[in-house]
Amino acid sequence: MLPRPRIALVFFFLLSIIAQAQKKQPTFHHVEPPFWWTGMKNPSVQILFHNKDADLSSLSATVKYDGVTISETKTVENPHYLFVTLNISPTAKAGKVPVTFTAGKKTFTYQYEIKSKSGDTNRIQGFNSSDVLYLIMPDRFANGDPANDSIPGMFEGAHRDQPEGRHGGDLKGIADHLDYIKDLGVTALWLNPVLENNQRKSSYHGYAITDLYQVDRRFGGNEAYLSVINKCHSMGLKVIQDMVMNHIGNDHWLMHDLPAKGWIHQFPEFTRSNYQGNVISDPYQSKYDATKMSNGWFDTTMPDVDQTDPLFATYLIQNTLWWIEHAGIDGIRMDTQPYPDKHFMAQWAKVVMHEYPQFNIVGEVWINSVATTAYWQKGMINKDSYQSNLPTVTDFPFCFTVPQALNEPAGWDTGMRRLYTLLSQDFIYPDANRNLTFLDNHDMSRFFLSAGKDLKKFKLGLAFLLTTRGIPQLYYGTELLMDGDGGYHPNVRKDFPGGWPGDKTSAFSRQGRTEAQNEAFDFMKTLLHWRKSQPAVHNGKLTHFIPENNIYVYFRESNSHRVMVILNANDQEKTLSLAPFTECLRGAGRGVDVISQAEVSLRDQVNVPAYTAMIIEVK
Repeated sequence: MLPRPRIALVFFFLLSIIAQAQKKQPTFHHVEPPFWWTGMKNPSVQILFHNKDADLSSLSATVKYDGVTISETKTVENPHYLFVTLNISPTAKAGKVPVTFTAGKKTFTYQYEIKSKSGDTNRIQGFNSSDVLYLIMPDRFANGDPANDSIPGMFEGAHRDQPEGRHGGDLKGIADHLDYIKDLGVTALWLNPVLENNQRKSSYHGYAITDLYQVDRRFGGNEAYLSVINKCHSMGLKVIQDMVMNHIGNDHWLMHDLPAKGWIHQFPEFTRSNYQGNVISDPYQSKYDATKMSNGWFDTTMPDVDQTDPLFATYLIQNTLWWIEHAGIDGIRMDTQPYPDKHFMAQWAKVVMHEYPQFNIVGEVWINSVATTAYWQKGMINKDSYQSNLPTVTDFPFCFTVPQALNEPAGWDTGMRRLYTLLSQDFIYPDANRNLTFLDNHDMSRFFLSAGKDLKKFKLGLAFLLTTRGIPQLYYGTELLMDGDGGYHPNVRKDFPGGWPGDKTSAFSRQGRTEAQNEAFDFMKTLLHWRKSQPAVHNGKLTHFIPENNIYVYFRESNSHRVMVILNANDQEKTLSLAPFTECLRGAGRGVDVISQAEVSLRDQVNVPAYTAMIIEVK
């Protein structure tokens, strides 16, 4: 037996040999997806292995694990990458899959984890017209953890005095105020992108992503994201993740070591998109315009990615599936839907909806045209035979029409008749009730400003939004009458009052709001909570009448519920004869006003105050 000093010496000698051997083995700077699942409908997963300091092109890969095989190994232009596709059979068990790499006589093994797909059918819910979405820009809502305002190794820290800088809002701040959001009466949160945006400046908005698998650590990281989603679900709130397929940030790790030049649309000199989304559906389009629209960069810091590369296409689709399964999100809002390759986007949506049939996706189609918007919705019969597979589209024509209708004099086709004309075109949509309707968002002027800072007009617009067809979306601070001009983005992305330690007032409490803000808040809260239990408003038949004297009347009706909506956009009280509406009233003699809870006679006529919405449950 060796003396103890010699045993210790031998032990440390062996440790040093192991350590030296480990140093000689290649390590990976990126493995994406970082893990996968058994039980997915598509049994294959393509894994990206990357080492920026090593040549991986000569490696071969093998697997010895029950139910798992390698179907393909691919190299690319850049030898720092290797793509290995695993086939995971239905019989495979969750565990660590040893992927063994060999180059000549040298071998090393990477333990790739596969987990069991969640069997909870209620975990991922989707969203529909029974929901109301509440859009939050995380950096500007509430700072729950000042300790993550600045992170070593990340370019930007929080500086609230800089309009285009980071202000320190985070996911804990949102989690801390879910009671406020729940109390307001919305049913789902749409968060502007939370993934890492480690750009050198002005990326607080989240649309210049630098890591597709990492939530920004200044928001709290992946664990904070899962935590806020779980808390939302426990409170009956859904979560919609904002995603970007068109571009990445120029400081994305891929940009510093591209797998192949073709992953990014590159030009001899910087070439910007023409931003003309209608070009994609234009039957007379020129190749020049279409190429510039799809391939041009969104901005100097947002390289345009090429989704037609098969490896990159799979990478992007898998990233979406990974977030759905890992985080349990209920839906996706897809940024700039018409900008990426439209055939890739159709395949992406098809795969996602096949894997999660209960899911929903809304694509941002920023075009003020009913026909062009409808082009992008699933089920549309397009002349070019294109099928997007996209269930929901953003209804920008709706958004642009409402302020016009409220602010202009009544005429043959103006005033309230604009709302009638808008909805009369719904025959174009495969399903207009799946349109995402809204009055403003993070990129445009606040609705209160668009309504001329007139609280009565503001209420009229909200009443229309929350009682007509579609899936309504509200923007944080609307309930506080925030009124920023969209000509400068920071104006419409101001901090929520009370979200930061030391704020002079807190609008999260009634005491911290002005009288006008409480009036707006109470109006919204009453309508939102009432709406939750109204199947007629969710999916009921809509019958509307041509506005006369700038009064718009419509009915929502299901088997058991009937709602009459009267929108008086005049600056004086009007007496409305009920004779034209007998086909919908069908002899009903009374109703109850949702806002005032007063009984309303529906026999002959109704007096409607100036700039007032009457929402009447017909009895």
